[in-house]
Amino acid sequence: MPHLFATSYSTLSAPALASFVTETYALGSAHCQFLARGVGDTYLITAPDERFILRVYRSSHRDLSQIEAETELLTALKAADVSVSYPVADRSGKFIQALPAAEGTRHAVLFTYAPGRSVAVFNKKQLQLLGHQMAKFHHVSSTIKLRNQRWNINLETTLFQPLEAVKGAFSENQEEYAWLQEATQKVQAHLAKLHTSSFSTGYCHFDFFPNNFHFEGDGKLTLFDFDFFGHGWLVNDLMTFWQHLCLDVHFGKMPQETADAAFAVLVEAYREFRPVSEEELAAIPYLGLGFWLFYLGFYTTHDQFYPLLQNPHLKMRMTFIRQILERSWGNGPKTEPSFGS
Repeated sequence: MPHLFATSYSTLSAPALASFVTETYALGSAHCQFLARGVGDTYLITAPDERFILRVYRSSHRDLSQIEAETELLTALKAADVSVSYPVADRSGKFIQALPAAEGTRHAVLFTYAPGRSVAVFNKKQLQLLGHQMAKFHHVSSTIKLRNQRWNINLETTLFQPLEAVKGAFSENQEEYAWLQEATQKVQAHLAKLHTSSFSTGYCHFDFFPNNFHFEGDGKLTLFDFDFFGHGWLVNDLMTFWQHLCLDVHFGKMPQETADAAFAVLVEAYREFRPVSEEELAAIPYLGLGFWLFYLGFYTTHDQFYPLLQNPHLKMRMTFIRQILERSWGNGPKTEPSFGS
């Protein structure tokens, strides 16, 4: 038998995964469709009575203990009636599968399907629902102690480490890299003036963009895609949604006044279930740099995103990052509600 050349990444066969799911789970005969690549590969599983999402992780990005922490958190959120896509147990009660791939063992988890759809423009009821569910998630994530560790979301992991990781990508954009260095110092100095020791901490989703939650009309919301969750200041989750609104303003999808009003409704709804201080809200524009730098740093570890670190893609991305952050630093989120129904 010929020796197989070493492989760093393979795409598992959808028909083979369909057979595996059919044999392993008590769902009946399953059909499998490949959907997308990401931190792992995502497949749609269609069983006789319902749909599911199968996530096949890349071992270079999520080890077994990190996946165990994710399933533990989501199981706890489900038990607390937080509306999330949660892991499904197989016939033997296991949540995590070990699959022998060409590059070695890859782990897989079957998740419930998040019904509904992503929404581009939110009405007041949807913003309130999102604020409620985010706060309910934080109520659990601030008190639970997971058996398996995830990474910390702090200045080291969102600013200093990724700033060093992306340095090589800016060899032809030294001016942009100098801006990142200066911006990092500015953010560090600003946050040092705040009483960050009093900020609420817990497990953050760290990617509250509209493609990571589905609405069914105005009455039901399901959160999913906890790939990047880690432990840190909970206000980071409000910050990531604020970044989404900033992008919509930047690309002309809504005026600043509408974004401000939408964020105010979200914060007011959040506060119905959980407090957030004015100092935490004041940190949001500055925490935004950590969001963008964190994901730029992640791009250096993931071959799918290498093109985004090359010219002219990197220069275009840096243009809107700079403009969004500089505008936000001069005009942070307003939290006085003034939003129509």
